[in-house]
Amino acid sequence: MTASHDEPGDLPGTPSGGAPRMARFGEGPEGRPARRERAEAEHDREGFFERAGKFVRDVRAELGRTSWPTAVQVRNTTIITILAVAFFATYLFVVDRLFTFLLDQVAKLFGAA
Repeated sequence: MTASHDEPGDLPGTPSGGAPRMARFGEGPEGRPARRERAEAEHDREGFFERAGKFVRDVRAELGRTSWPTAVQVRNTTIITILAVAFFATYLFVVDRLFTFLLDQVAKLFGAA
């Protein structure tokens, strides 16, 4: 009998004939734990200044890829923020005064204070 590619035993890649799968993190071939190899030996590590310089270069490269808002966008969002803060400050002031008035009236009604 001739096997077709639809049969599980006919697929290349694994002993069981199944399709090969990607290894999970920390898993090597055949399900065994993978050994992590160090990229550099302990004595070959970069010094503080080399790492600091690499960090500064990486930060500058990342800032170059950043999309910055235009001056008009900054102005508009600043105005919106100031208006929202003023609105909520006024709202909370009015609510605070209302609750203060109501609590004073309740206190007078029941004779406290």
